Amino acid sequence: MRSFKKILIPIDLADESSWSDALPTAIDQAKHSGGELFLVTVVPEEPPQLAWLPEDYSAKMIAHAKPKLAKLVESHVPTDIETTQYVRQGSIYREIVELATELDIDLIVIASHRPELKDYLLGPNAARVVRHADCPVLVIR
Repeated sequence: MRSFKKILIPIDLADESSWSDALPTAIDQAKHSGGELFLVTVVPEEPPQLAWLPEDYSAKMIAHAKPKLAKLVESHVPTDIETTQYVRQGSIYREIVELATELDIDLIVIASHRPELKDYLLGPNAARVVRHADCPVLVIR
């Protein structure tokens, strides 16, 4: 049986459903394998049409996300599991896939939104992560 020592879990800080089921699953995997969790939240890129935003807008968004992610980890991840947190900015699925490659991740655990007509199988970011990741991806519905 394959052992997953390095587990990445994407977190949308604005959407509890992005982690409420996926995070416990990732924790169970980490406990089972003696693995480590890597949590990432991605601040979206600023669209060009929003050029009127202050220059430091991105830095403030990232600074705002870091303590929120830390609080989530503190509240929901057992202290005996090693965790590392990342806040990145850019295209959500690209940042997830790039970080997974950079860290040589063994498993990505990602939540998928409930299917709708326009997106029947997976949410758009989960589907792209599944297609582009070099490691196994566990999709939690």
